[in-house]
Amino acid sequence: MEIREIRREELPQLLGLYRQLHPGGWVEDGPFAQGIWEQMQKVPGMHVIVAQEDGVLLSTCTLVLVPNLTHEGRPYGLIENVVTDKKNRGRGLAGACLRFAKTLAVQENAYKLMLLTGSKKPSTLAFYEKAGYRSDQKTAFVQWL
Repeated sequence: MEIREIRREELPQLLGLYRQLHPGGWVEDGPFAQGIWEQMQKVPGMHVIVAQEDGVLLSTCTLVLVPNLTHEGRPYGLIENVVTDKKNRGRGLAGACLRFAKTLAVQENAYKLMLLTGSKKPSTLAFYEKAGYRSDQKTAFVQWL
């Protein structure tokens, strides 16, 4: 298993993982997705992290490091789109991706990482707690647009 940042040509595999995350909310591979992918490649501080084995992407998360004028100018990180292929869950792949994201954030002197989950499953919440995230520190609000 290899944990690393995604390669440009791996977009179709990434979209395959996203189908498992949001069965109705992913973008089909094609010109529209390619255009978004090109935009993502240009965003400073954006990192799509993957767990790969035998040329196949099995897990991913996205880290965005946001410049910040508080906390002595240290950025903060947002984690999004955490998903592992259904047949490969329970192997520690997503945890490894999150640890890689944390390493990148520490290297960039970020002062915190944040993530949201829509899941209420105790196993999912326990997974994030085991990965070092706390649910008792802040209150999250979401406004869907």
